[in-house]
Amino acid sequence: MSYIILVVDDSPSMRKVVMKIIEMSGFPVNQFHEAGNGLEGLECCREQPVDLIVTDLNMPGMDGLTFIEQLHQDPDLRQIPVIIVSTEGRAEIVDEAKDLGVVEFINKPFQAETIAKTMYRMLGVENDVRNDGTSETPDF
Repeated sequence: MSYIILVVDDSPSMRKVVMKIIEMSGFPVNQFHEAGNGLEGLECCREQPVDLIVTDLNMPGMDGLTFIEQLHQDPDLRQIPVIIVSTEGRAEIVDEAKDLGVVEFINKPFQAETIAKTMYRMLGVENDVRNDGTSETPDF
């Protein structure tokens, strides 16, 4: 099985970096979707299926926390797991994200192995991520 991942970040180059790192991790991706802010992210989730969201916090238009709040208010979208990947690591921001239901917060820069393990855990599937950041595709 492979997954549909939405990457939300206002920097196109950072979205590409995140997607490349996820690919390098060996995590089974069927398709990536991209959004430049929370508004675009919500639109994407409403238009097509998404299995997991990786979002930044600091974005114009709609920031990451507002995006997550709006996502969780929508009964059709609230079950989508969200991972925050950000340089923002202040305790009050992390606490606010946790209050919104986010359980995974990864600080940039991050390792391929870290994102893969986190994604597997968020989706509740087994994995075999090796120390070199690659993985064996698990039997689903």
